[in-house]
Amino acid sequence: MTRSLNGKVAVITGAGSGMGRAMAVRLAEDNAKIAIWDINGEGAEETARMVRDAGGTALAIAADCSDKAAIKAAAERTRAELGPILILINNAGIAPFTPFLEVDEELFDRVIRINLKGPYLVTQEIIPDMIAAKWGRIINITSSSVQTGSPTQTHYTSSKGGLLGFTKCLALEFGGHGITANMIPPGSIDTPMLRGAEIMQKPGAIDSYGAALPVRRIGTGEDIAAAAAYLASEESSYITGQTISVNGGRYMGSA
Repeated sequence: MTRSLNGKVAVITGAGSGMGRAMAVRLAEDNAKIAIWDINGEGAEETARMVRDAGGTALAIAADCSDKAAIKAAAERTRAELGPILILINNAGIAPFTPFLEVDEELFDRVIRINLKGPYLVTQEIIPDMIAAKWGRIINITSSSVQTGSPTQTHYTSSKGGLLGFTKCLALEFGGHGITANMIPPGSIDTPMLRGAEIMQKPGAIDSYGAALPVRRIGTGEDIAAAAAYLASEESSYITGQTISVNGGRYMGSA
């Protein structure tokens, strides 16, 4: 069986850089039409250019993926220019490091709005397309911090933990419509977000962290993209509600 996505339309939020960009390029290689939704319009356009230069189809939309009106407008434009949306990767998010006692209500609300409410609203807007087609793939990018905990990231980990529960509920509610919902919790992946983290500012910190993992290297966006491509494919039709950990062995769950 081929993994070709046969021109299906895929929305990837936060695909203006990092893991989202890698997933956009990979799914385009598998013949998906790519809609890049990112608050960073320039980054979205750069990703779209990369896809087009490789012979793929891509649409860049500057949008706040936590704002309901912006989400609706982005979806309507995507449908008009590419067609019904059958693959969704909720990737957009922020990952601040803040000591628990310094997390004020404003910051907590911002993290929850972007990392949890945003995917909720995006999925709610898009899933009717999947129901109509009797086929759909929802992939939520969570975090290995949900599996291991992470000091100074109570707000972030709480938001991603909510996304884990959300994914399982979607899998139960929509499995009968030919829709699967799964999650990928990345470990430490070499992205602009990781390199911007204060704990990674010391010279050699990223390489040192990677060397301590069982696979002896830091992860790449392409590692995440490979897992996403599989979950978006026909071959994954009997996998739903699952966590596909891509973390270099940082966390190993029980059997």
